[in-house]
Amino acid sequence: MRVKERSIVGVAGIPGFLVSSALMDLYGRRIAHGLLILPGIIGWLMVYFAEDIPVLMTGRFLGGFSATATLSLGAIVIGEYTAPEYRGVYLYLKNAAVCLGAMCMHIISRHLDWRSIALVSQVPFVIAPIIIYTWPESPAWLVTKHQYKKCEEAFHWLRGNSEASERELRETIKAQKAKLSKMKTKTSFCDKIRNCYRKYTQKDFLKPCLIMILATIVFEMSGRHVFPAYALHIMKDITGESSQSFYYALGIDFIMSASAVLSSVLVKIMKRRTLLFSTGFSAVGVLMIVCLYLLLASKKIIPSDKTWIPISLLVVYFILANLGCAPIPLTLVGEVFPLVHRGVGTAVIGLWISICLMGGLQSTPYLLVTVRAYGFFAVYGGIMGISLLILYFIMPETKDKTLQEIENYFNYGKFSYVEDEDEEANEKMVDE
Repeated sequence: MRVKERSIVGVAGIPGFLVSSALMDLYGRRIAHGLLILPGIIGWLMVYFAEDIPVLMTGRFLGGFSATATLSLGAIVIGEYTAPEYRGVYLYLKNAAVCLGAMCMHIISRHLDWRSIALVSQVPFVIAPIIIYTWPESPAWLVTKHQYKKCEEAFHWLRGNSEASERELRETIKAQKAKLSKMKTKTSFCDKIRNCYRKYTQKDFLKPCLIMILATIVFEMSGRHVFPAYALHIMKDITGESSQSFYYALGIDFIMSASAVLSSVLVKIMKRRTLLFSTGFSAVGVLMIVCLYLLLASKKIIPSDKTWIPISLLVVYFILANLGCAPIPLTLVGEVFPLVHRGVGTAVIGLWISICLMGGLQSTPYLLVTVRAYGFFAVYGGIMGISLLILYFIMPETKDKTLQEIENYFNYGKFSYVEDEDEEANEKMVDE
């Protein structure tokens, strides 16, 4: 059932991410978020009142559509609304909230029927529009629409009037006006095609996309979706029994949730790169040890009756993977894309996340049958290790950096805005 649920969410994620990206660029983050919650409300009501399979599946699809659409948009909102020193904490807490929510639903599924669960699922969807109503519009989106006065008001409402926040506001407006001044007014169709091609082949779009593609691979190869979905099959291959499937899944949920909460604390103390690569490479190492142990046990080279050894190592693996590898896509999607590419970039990566999710869910049964658990761990650990290695050389450190400074990095190769000789010219541009 978990596999089918995640497959539906993966399929619904494709239109979900695309519609989310279009709406947030057209109507702003606040209105888009409110609109994208409505399919979820309708979907869970359909599940509750469903009397046949088509209605039930449609309702589940709408719920998945809303969940995936608001997932990426929520990361964008957190990135644009929060101060640099707290942005990482809030983005990691978002991941922790997802883990805690999944664990709570798995627990209550033990005690409630599916119609009651559908009603419980309505609670956050009903509360969310009330919270969204209190938001101002995103200052970053207002800048793109040249509403500078409203941008300043929204920014001050969110961040106050400290010297650091004033400097961030000033630099953001300055950078967007500088980009606007370089754009030529062209109306012919051929010019628009050329501009579009040029826009999406620049390094400030391609490099964040590459980073996000690799981060998503790390995310999926860490087993975030696959391990809970196939916990029964994996544990049966390791221990030889499957009577405790609920407790296996619940144990994985608990480890993921506890690790996600702990990572929200660590990200405030440690640098992003340090947290990701220290836990990521350690997790790969532990997984390879599990793989080697299971392989030797299957060949009767070592005793196979000490199942507590691979299970204990897997617990260590889950902790390490969920400290750094699992939260990273939700964190980076709210940070790395420049403002002008944020909508399209989110759509591209959302599509890739859906493909990776469905690919992982569909390929895992084949791997478990053909190469068993140790082969499955070797494939996932190998791909995760290679992706982490590439990320090590291309991923910048974003801790305590403003979104504008991160954008500058992808444009100019450094976090400073402009060279000193251009400062005065840009200051005049802002004042005009």
